[in-house]
Amino acid sequence: MKVTILGCYSATPRTFTNPTSQVLEVRNHLFLIDCGEGTQVQLRKYKIKFSRIKHIFISHLHGDHFFGLPGLISTFRLLGRESELHIYGPKGIKEAVTLFLKLGDSWTNYPLIFHELESKDTELLFEDDSVSVSTIPLDHRVYTNGFLFKEKPAPRKLDVKATTKHNIDRSQFNNIKNGANGKTANGVEVANQKLTLDPPNPKSYAFCSDTAYNETILPLIENVDVLYHESTFLESESRLCQKTKHATAKQAAQIAHKAQVGNLILGHYSTRYKSIDLFKEEALEVFPRVALADDGKSFDI
Repeated sequence: MKVTILGCYSATPRTFTNPTSQVLEVRNHLFLIDCGEGTQVQLRKYKIKFSRIKHIFISHLHGDHFFGLPGLISTFRLLGRESELHIYGPKGIKEAVTLFLKLGDSWTNYPLIFHELESKDTELLFEDDSVSVSTIPLDHRVYTNGFLFKEKPAPRKLDVKATTKHNIDRSQFNNIKNGANGKTANGVEVANQKLTLDPPNPKSYAFCSDTAYNETILPLIENVDVLYHESTFLESESRLCQKTKHATAKQAAQIAHKAQVGNLILGHYSTRYKSIDLFKEEALEVFPRVALADDGKSFDI
C-alpha cells in the first residue's frame, strides 16, 4: 500500500503548492482521492498512468477538492479511454460534472458511472477479493466523507524450502497455494501451514479531510496503520475552527492518539504560515509518530 500526495494545501492553489488530491496504490488498484485544480498536471508530473485510475473518491463539493475533476474526465476522453470510470461523491456531483460536459459538448466515449452519497452513517462503497472502501462521515460546513481503505487478508505463500524438505512434488503446488495439504512421495499428508508462509498483515489507510475535531469517527479509524487528517490551523488560530469546521494540528494528533493509529500524516495546511514544520511540532506534543504531507511526497504503508 502506497499513498502519493499530489496536493495537500487548503483553499487557493499557488505556483508551488496544490489543493487536495492523492493517489493510493493497493493490491493492483490505483484509487484517486479528491481532485483539486491541477490534479491531472500532478499526475503527469509524477508519472502516474491515467489508464490505471478506475475509481475516484470525492470527499465533498468544495472547489479545492473537486474542481479538477471535469478536466480530468475530459482528458480521459481525449486519450481514447474505453474502460469504466466510477466516481463516488456527494449527491449533486453528477449534476455538476455533467453540466460541464453538456455545455462543452464533450460527452465521454466511455462509461462514466456516478455513485452519489447522502448517508450520514458509514457505508461500504467498493469491495472485491482484495480490498474494501468505506465512508467516514466527517463534520464540515457541507456534507463530507472521509474514506477508509482496508486490505483483506492475502493467501498464504508457498514455502519452497519446506516443500523440498518434505519431498512434495511440484504438481501439488497450486493446490497447496489454494489451501490444500500436501502429500509426500510415500503418501504421508503434510499440513498446509507447514508448507506455506504467513502473508503480510493486511494494511489500512484512513483519509479524513476536511473536518472539525470529531470523536465520532474514532470507532471507524481505530488501529488503522496510517491516518491522514487535516490540520488547517495551528493552535494560535484555533478560534477559527468552529466557524470554518476545520481542525488544528494538535487536534489531529488527539484523534490519532485516541484512535491508537499507527502513524499520522498531516495535511490541508492553511497557507498563512511560513513553514509546515510548525504543524509537526505541535502534533508531536500529543502523538509521537507524525509525518508531514507535501506535494509529490510518497508514503509506503
